[in-house]
Amino acid sequence: MGVSSRHHWVIGDVHGCHESLQRLLSVLPSRDHLVFCGDVINRGPAIEAAMNRVWDLVCAGRATWLRGNHEQALIDAFSSRDADHQSSRWQTDTVRQLGEELCRRWVARLIQLPLIYQSQGWCATHAGFTSAGEPDLSIRDAFWENYQGSFGRVLVGHTPRPAVERHRWIVLIDTGAVYGGALSAFCPETDAVVQVHGASGAAAAPRSDSPNSVPSVVMRDQIPC
Repeated sequence: MGVSSRHHWVIGDVHGCHESLQRLLSVLPSRDHLVFCGDVINRGPAIEAAMNRVWDLVCAGRATWLRGNHEQALIDAFSSRDADHQSSRWQTDTVRQLGEELCRRWVARLIQLPLIYQSQGWCATHAGFTSAGEPDLSIRDAFWENYQGSFGRVLVGHTPRPAVERHRWIVLIDTGAVYGGALSAFCPETDAVVQVHGASGAAAAPRSDSPNSVPSVVMRDQIPC
């Protein structure tokens, strides 16, 4: 949690797209604060490089890394007695690229990640809030349909979209970089969007049917987005 007079850029799910992340960082203002909306890990081609880059930004005081459901799943996997089963189910790409020993070391860092970043009139979290006002790393429809602005404007990732979507109280900023969409950054102070191309060779994200409705998820599979 933090408050700053600087502008902020809230960044959607990186999912191991290190090259896209580097391109995005190269065009964002160097003095503004970055808020990574979770799911930096898993799925993409360069997970360790993405994790190291974001962690370095956190340590330098330039960024906040929020916990996403994929970070939580890795924490849970290596806190479980049945870690082998859990890691193979949830974190195949992360465990394969980093190895179990390095994953265990990363868990000690990931467990420190906050669930919410708050500033004046807005906040960021990975997916949304429950009806009781608690951050929920996997929520979708229940939050979109019922949120009435009690935390101000909420910026979330988690559910890939063809484009950044601005609704009355919610901004959805995950544009499916790992699926061939864009990696997006949104500035809540100015409403600006900066985007770079995501992973090459992936299926393109479909377009939304209506600009006024919450469209379908870009991609679903056996592992939640």
